[in-house]
Formats: sequence, structure tokens, C-alpha cells
Amino acid sequence: MPSNDARNLLQTAVPTAAVGVLAVAAGGVVAGGKGALGAAVGAVLAIVFMGIGLYVLQWTAKTLPHLFQAMGLMLYVAQLLLLLIFVGLFKDTSLFNAKAFALSLVVATVVWMAAQARAHMKAKLFYVDPDSQEREKSQKAGSAT
Repeated sequence: MPSNDARNLLQTAVPTAAVGVLAVAAGGVVAGGKGALGAAVGAVLAIVFMGIGLYVLQWTAKTLPHLFQAMGLMLYVAQLLLLLIFVGLFKDTSLFNAKAFALSLVVATVVWMAAQARAHMKAKLFYVDPDSQEREKSQKAGSAT
């Protein structure tokens, strides 16, 4: 993984994991062990889904840059639909507290997206590739014969 990609992942996953730990503690205090488990499942699910999405977006940017914007929109819609399906499947579960799960999932997802936006704004990305001008100058004009 290139250093910029790893830095971007680190800047988004760490705040989300920290909020997940806080959500687990709050879920444990409010709803006991099932609340802590529900909050943990919600936070881990958000990190996994959003991490896979970040990887897919970075892969698309490198291999199919002309599809990047469309893929980003499609990916976020797909992530929200998958999360909605997951919440719908586990809304009546007795394995963990569903309210702590849903709240943790939503908060972790919002924190991930905010941290990703912040990481993108802080990234020093070139608008113009400065090496491209040097390559153009170094190429010989005319035929090679």
C-alpha cells in the first residue's frame, strides 16, 4: 500500500476506532454486556465496510480514473444499503443490544466520513504533475530516423 494510502487509512480508522471504544464503554454502562457487544459489532462493521470502500476507491482512482466519481457515488449508496440490510436483519436479535448497535454504527460511520474528508483536505495532492513538463521538454522533436 503506498504511503499516502496508508496515511489516509490511518487518519480515518484511528478516530473511528477511538469513537468505537467510547461507544463500547457507553453501551456497557447503559445496557450492560449486551450493550457493549452491540456497540462493538456496530463499530467494527462500520470500520470494515468503510475500509473496504476506501480500498475500492483508491484502486479505482489508480486503475480506472475516468470512473472514479461514478464509482464513489455507487460505492456510498451500496455501503448505506448494505448497512441498512444488516441493521434490518439484526433488529430483533437477542445476541446484543440493537439500539447500542445501531447508534454505534451510525456514529462510527459519521466519524469515518468526517475523518476521511479531513484527511483529504489535509493531503498535499498536486493539481498538476510537475514532472510532466520536464518529460515533455526532454522528448526530442521531429522524427527518430
